[in-house]
Amino acid sequence: MDEMISMKNADPGFMDLVAKKVGLQEIKPCYTCGSCTGVCPVRTVVEDFDPRRIIHMIALGLKEEVLSSDTIWFCCFCDSCYSVCPQGIKFARIAKELQGMAKEEGYVKQGFLEGFGQVEGYLKDLCRRTMFKKVRDGFHGTHKMPCWRKFTSKEG
Repeated sequence: MDEMISMKNADPGFMDLVAKKVGLQEIKPCYTCGSCTGVCPVRTVVEDFDPRRIIHMIALGLKEEVLSSDTIWFCCFCDSCYSVCPQGIKFARIAKELQGMAKEEGYVKQGFLEGFGQVEGYLKDLCRRTMFKKVRDGFHGTHKMPCWRKFTSKEG
């Protein structure tokens, strides 16, 4: 992705606004280590989905680009990224809030949510199956999903 990003309409308060809406004092800076992208089940089928890229766009104040992006809707809220993030960034919470902001502020295209509903079920099932397999194969972390909490440990 070598696309140019215009900073002309950047909103320097966007990151603070998102942090406040999520219930955090701040969104910690991303190290760009790629752990979130590497563990994300959605990334295996949606090449453009990259949680760290969205975090960077938030930090740059690219409100319009973030809220009008289809990619904020692809997070299946599995929290796998949180379990491997050295900064403890809870991307699922951020994605949920971005979706709410996009709806509230009119960034969602007409008919998008109806069409996306067909994809959403597939993504949630993909995430569930992928994470169960990872846990069976030895993936450990502090997971928040009740359905896999009993299969994981806090040891890494």
